[in-house]
Amino acid sequence: MVGPNRQQPSDRNGELRRKSGFSRWGSLWLRVGAVVGLIGIAVAVHWFDREGLVDSVDGNVSFSDVVYFTMISITTTGYGDITPVTDRARMFDALIVTPLRIFVILIFVGTAYDFVLKRTWERWRMSIIQKNLHNHIVVAGFGISGSEAVDELLERGIDPSEIVVIDQDHGRLEAAEKRGCNVMEGDASRDKTLNQVRVARARSMIVSSGRDDTSILVVLTARALAPKLAISVLVRASDNEQLARQAGASNVINPVSFAGLLLAGSCHGPHISDYMADLASATGRVALRERMATHMEEGLPLGAIQTGLGVRIYRNGKPYGFWEEEAKQILEGDLIVEIVGKPDDEE
Repeated sequence: MVGPNRQQPSDRNGELRRKSGFSRWGSLWLRVGAVVGLIGIAVAVHWFDREGLVDSVDGNVSFSDVVYFTMISITTTGYGDITPVTDRARMFDALIVTPLRIFVILIFVGTAYDFVLKRTWERWRMSIIQKNLHNHIVVAGFGISGSEAVDELLERGIDPSEIVVIDQDHGRLEAAEKRGCNVMEGDASRDKTLNQVRVARARSMIVSSGRDDTSILVVLTARALAPKLAISVLVRASDNEQLARQAGASNVINPVSFAGLLLAGSCHGPHISDYMADLASATGRVALRERMATHMEEGLPLGAIQTGLGVRIYRNGKPYGFWEEEAKQILEGDLIVEIVGKPDDEE
């Protein structure tokens, strides 16, 4: 039975990018401190070597004059009212103040980039990604099962740019991004997050949040936003399977039950479980494929198809095995599930 959902809703705005581990304001104050420190060093040296400076206005170099001269030197203004006259003062300006000036300018430029340009760039890039998201696969949760599902999709030839991973863990998102996937930090059970990844335009969705209650909530949210979306969800408690289907899941996978099927199959023959695993994996010698029936196959029995070994058809949402009467004649709109062999060069 589903327990209480202890996960608190996130207030993140959800962008298709990876967030820095250092806060934006923390970075700002760090840079301000660096600028102040560099200017302070220049002011201190100029003050102790103020004998090397000449004030053309009153001939007296005060502390305020030193601060003034340092600031106009670092900002490259240079009015000429205060000038270095000794070799030591000029060498300090040439060898120390000039590099400090470059560092200060770079810090200001970097800050402007992080707080203005980068933000604009990220929003523009996110809008481009969202605009191109059509017929993609949304993966909610990138834990062990979610990451294995993505690896299997990539093994089957899915372009990583067609996969969007949603998670709230920085490390998991970074791992997904290294695979080439689009990533979003956010709560997949919220409408805003799923709208950001254009779930209504997705071809399918995989839900593996790590908790049955959270996964079922994600399914409910996704089904409300995308009534025709194919949703596969992972649940670990058998009594939650029916709840997941009632929430709108198209497919409910229980890893414990599947493991039990493999174990039971191995008792009836040493190669049964091996073949079942072969069918499920992209690296196996055979694979299951689902496709629509062609016009040339209409009227033929399921066993007569030439593309593979037909094992089941789906007609109006109902499954029929190859031995059943309905499978003796393929009709328009039938969905065929077949076993196909893989060419030797693909193994």
